[in-house]
Amino acid sequence: MPNITKQSLIQEIAKSTGFVRGDIKTVVEQFLELVGEKLVDGNTIEIRGFGTFSCKPRKARPARNPRTGETVLIEERLVPTFKFSNDIKDKINSLEAIFDGATAEPEAKEETVTDSGLTPTP
Repeated sequence: MPNITKQSLIQEIAKSTGFVRGDIKTVVEQFLELVGEKLVDGNTIEIRGFGTFSCKPRKARPARNPRTGETVLIEERLVPTFKFSNDIKDKINSLEAIFDGATAEPEAKEETVTDSGLTPTP
């Protein structure tokens, strides 16, 4: 399954709505810019039925430089996160069940031996 880029997302929205691609591009870019600005300001963005964008604090911790083996301290910082809504999670999990069923190997048919050779049993 290929990744969806911002441009392909804009094309799909234009195709499904009939709106001009330039207008959709402006709206999508403005939305993404606004989400980033609000996160920088310390806000949480909740889109009901989709998910929540937020920033969570990470504690300071020691780490090791793989080249030198030296221990360094990673400072406390804020990390942007996204948590999907239960609606989206349920949709994804129902798709996994469909894919799991599609990739399962078909059941082997039993064969019976007759005078003329092997015959599959219906």
